[in-house]
Amino acid sequence: MTKKTFESYGFQPFLNKGIADLGFKQPTEIQERMMPLIIKGESAIGQSQTGTGKTHSYLLPILDKINPAQHDVQAVITAPTRELANQIYQEILKLTKFSEEEITARCYMGGTDKQRDIDRLKTQPHIIVGTPGRINDLVKEQALFVHKANFLVIDEADLMLDMGFIVDVDQIAGRMPEKLQMLVFSATIPQKLKPFLKKYMENPEYVHVQPKHLSAENIKHVLVPKKSREKIDLLHDMLKAYNPYLAVVFTNTKQKADEVANALLEKGLKVGRIHGDLTPRDRKRVMKQIHDLEFQYIVATDLAARGIDIEGISHVINYELPRDLDFYVHRAGRTARAGFSGICSTIYMPSDEDAIARLEKLGISFSHADLRAGEWVELNDRNQRKKREKGVDEIDKKASSIVRKPKKVKPGYKKKMQREIVSYKKRERRLESKRNNTKKK
Repeated sequence: MTKKTFESYGFQPFLNKGIADLGFKQPTEIQERMMPLIIKGESAIGQSQTGTGKTHSYLLPILDKINPAQHDVQAVITAPTRELANQIYQEILKLTKFSEEEITARCYMGGTDKQRDIDRLKTQPHIIVGTPGRINDLVKEQALFVHKANFLVIDEADLMLDMGFIVDVDQIAGRMPEKLQMLVFSATIPQKLKPFLKKYMENPEYVHVQPKHLSAENIKHVLVPKKSREKIDLLHDMLKAYNPYLAVVFTNTKQKADEVANALLEKGLKVGRIHGDLTPRDRKRVMKQIHDLEFQYIVATDLAARGIDIEGISHVINYELPRDLDFYVHRAGRTARAGFSGICSTIYMPSDEDAIARLEKLGISFSHADLRAGEWVELNDRNQRKKREKGVDEIDKKASSIVRKPKKVKPGYKKKMQREIVSYKKRERRLESKRNNTKKK
């Protein structure tokens, strides 16, 4: 029988206090399905979209099994980005603050003072969270000892693979106990990830939470045609017209993100930017400015679509459609969180038609709008011309099949047939036009 409350899992009292403090009422689907497996000691792969509650699906059962009296690293949690690592660490602190016995956690990531990290490891924490590169460095330096840890969590595993961190994770896992409980979480399971999973996971439990909808129901997806306008001018006008609480503009490359951000700055907008070329200090500063509501607009690469949780995003704008269409869903998912509604707009050109058609086949329903003199105008279905052409073709075919060559051929029969075909087509088109007008009313 499906467990409906967190109390039914038998977690320690301090965790129940933490859960109540966070305002959680009922477990999400990924939590309901993953937590019993983790409690039983099973290695497992959890596949679900961003924002489904996967972080707490592993934090709660892991924290429940931490022994405060044992001063060894008992769990290692890896994340592909510094921001995600820090978010996981902050969630741990929100839960452990209710424990009567101290449970220690540390967050280690690249771009910070490594020597200071080493000095602080004279006492080993119970839980390590961080980026694989820095954790692996500390293990190699023999400052961090993971040989007694029971848990290894790999969060956002597909992004970890894309960013080249699987080698570091592999080396960390190689120094951990043979009987290791490995927990892998990912939005997708790419083929290239499977050899790594097979190496460390023997018959793992696999939990795939299918999204009820590919995209949240309260997101409005809008297509805006570029036409003959300068793209950056159109983007600027869209941002001004939307007047968002907070908007994220997505580009495909770091270079394009800088180009767009600089152009918007020149047009007088105060814009933040997030991409992989920022120094750790700059990224930390930008994230603080975002949380302090210093920016109304952010230009970002797909690093921000996965692994960075920014509250209050009301609008997402695709300056470019992502090359990997899975990222469209991740981008759109930055808005309409925690029950709020949101808008995901895409500036598109004729070359984007195939990608848009594929997104429509995946279940994304687009509206079609344009910006005219600073006002939003709803446009007709962008496929209307194709449908109209298809209708015309069908009328032509039907006319040819109905008006046939007479059995007894008389002089001038061809002209007579042509007149009948033209007359039939005119009549059918008038009827088609009336039907369309009736539908609009």
